[in-house]
Amino acid sequence: MGIIINQSFKNMVTTYIGFGIGAVNTLFLFTYFLEKEYYGLVSYLLSAANLIWPFLVFGVHSTLIKFFTSYKTRGDQDRLLNFALITPAIAGLIIGVFGLLFYNYLLEYFKGENDLVQPFIWLIFLIAMATSYFEVFFSWSKIYYKSAFGNLMKEVFHRLCISILLFGVYFRWISVEFFIYGISAVFVIRTILMAMYAFSLHRPKFSFKFPKNIAPVVKYSSLILLAASVATVLLDLDKVMIEHYLPIENVAIYGIAVYIATVISVPQKAMHQITNPLTAEMLNKKDRSGLKELYEKSSLNLLIISGLIFIWIITNVNSLYELIPEEYSVSILVVLLISLVKLYDNFLGNNNSILFNSDYYRIVLGVGVILVIVAFVLNLYFIPQFGVEGAAIASFIAFAAYNTSKIFIVFKKFRIHPFTSKSWLTMILVIAFSLGFYFLNFPLHPFLNITLKSILAGVLYLGIIYSFRFSEDINQMIDRFLKRS
Repeated sequence: MGIIINQSFKNMVTTYIGFGIGAVNTLFLFTYFLEKEYYGLVSYLLSAANLIWPFLVFGVHSTLIKFFTSYKTRGDQDRLLNFALITPAIAGLIIGVFGLLFYNYLLEYFKGENDLVQPFIWLIFLIAMATSYFEVFFSWSKIYYKSAFGNLMKEVFHRLCISILLFGVYFRWISVEFFIYGISAVFVIRTILMAMYAFSLHRPKFSFKFPKNIAPVVKYSSLILLAASVATVLLDLDKVMIEHYLPIENVAIYGIAVYIATVISVPQKAMHQITNPLTAEMLNKKDRSGLKELYEKSSLNLLIISGLIFIWIITNVNSLYELIPEEYSVSILVVLLISLVKLYDNFLGNNNSILFNSDYYRIVLGVGVILVIVAFVLNLYFIPQFGVEGAAIASFIAFAAYNTSKIFIVFKKFRIHPFTSKSWLTMILVIAFSLGFYFLNFPLHPFLNITLKSILAGVLYLGIIYSFRFSEDINQMIDRFLKRS
C-alpha cells in the first residue's frame, strides 16, 4: 500500500491544484467575467461532450490497462496499442457522418429559448474527440505506472488555460465567441501534448495487424464502452436535461453546486490512477488475499480523507455562497445530495477497478443500463417539479442505487467487502463533525469564517484519526509531514 499512498498523494496534490484553479474559475472568474447565459453555454458544451466521448473511445482506454500486462512480447503489445489508436478514429468517423446527416435537426432542436447553443454545436464533437484520444494516451502512460504528467494535464493544464482565456475576456483582448473556440482548442492541444509523452514511453511499430485474442479484446472494449457510458451519463445527464426544461443559465447555477461537491472526489481520482493497474495485475495473478487487503485499505483511506473534505464543504457552504453573486445561489440540499454521492464514491475504494478488470463487468453493465433509464425517468419527473433541486434528487437516488449494487456484486463474486470497524467509526466521526461545525459560525468575513472553521475542524478531525490509529497509512503520511516540518 506504500507505493499507492505515495503516488496517490502526488496525484492528489496535482489534482487539488487543478481543482483550486477550477474553483477560482467556477466560483469567481466565470461568475464575474461572463454573462450568466454564456457561462451556462460553456457548462452545457462540456457536459454534452462528456456524454459523447465514451462512445468515441469505445472502451479501449480501459482495454489497454486490462490486457497490456497479459501480452508478453513487444510485438503483441504494439498491436494492442495500434488497436487503441485506430478504434476512436473509426468510431469518430461513424458518429461524425451521422452528425452531419442530422445537423439540421440538431439546429432545430436548439431553436427557441436556448438558441445560443446553435453556432457552437460542432464544438461538442471536437471536444469529445480530443477527450477520447487524451484518455487513450493517459491510459498508455498508466500501464507504465507513469501517471503524474497525465494527471497534471488532466487536472491542471486546461483549467489554467481557461483562466487565462477568462482574463482575456475580462480585459477585452478577446470576444466571448473567441473564448468558447479557445476552450475547444485547449482540449486539442492537451491531447497533442499527452500523445507526445505517451510515445516517449512506448513508440509502437505501426501495423494493421490485430493483437492476439482479438475476440475477447473487442468484446471487453464493447462492454466497457457501455459500462463507462453509464457512469458518464449518470454524471452529466442532469445538466443536459436541465437545459431542455429550464433556461440555460440554470446549467451554470447547478454546475457550480456540483463543482463544489466534486472536490470530494479528488482523493478517489488520485488513488485510482495507481490502484487501477495494480488491481488489474492482482486479478491476472489471482491474488485474492492481496485484492482483499487493497479493497479494504483503499476504501478506509479514501473515506477518511474525503470525509474531512465533506465536513469542510457542508459546514462552510453558506459562507461560500456569500462570496459569489447572489443570482448563482442555490438550495443547500443540492450541495448536500451531490456531496453524499461523492462521499459514497470514495467509500467504494478500488471497487470500480475490481469490476471493470474482472470477468463480471457484464453484470455491472446490465445494472448500469437499467439505472440510466431510471435516472432519465427521475429527471423527467423531478426537474419540472423542483428545478435544479429535482436534478440533485434524481442523481442522488440513481448513484446511491448504482454504488450499492456494485458493492453487492463484488461481495457476491469475490466474497470481499470494504467494511471494517474503522469504517463505521469514521462515518460516525464525519456525521458528528458535520452537524457540530455547521451551526458554528464566527462573526467574521465569510472568507475568514471559512478559513477558521476549516483549520479548527481539520486539526480536531485529523487529531482523532491519528491518536486512535484509524489507518496506519494515514498515520505514516502525517508522521512524514510532521518530520519534514
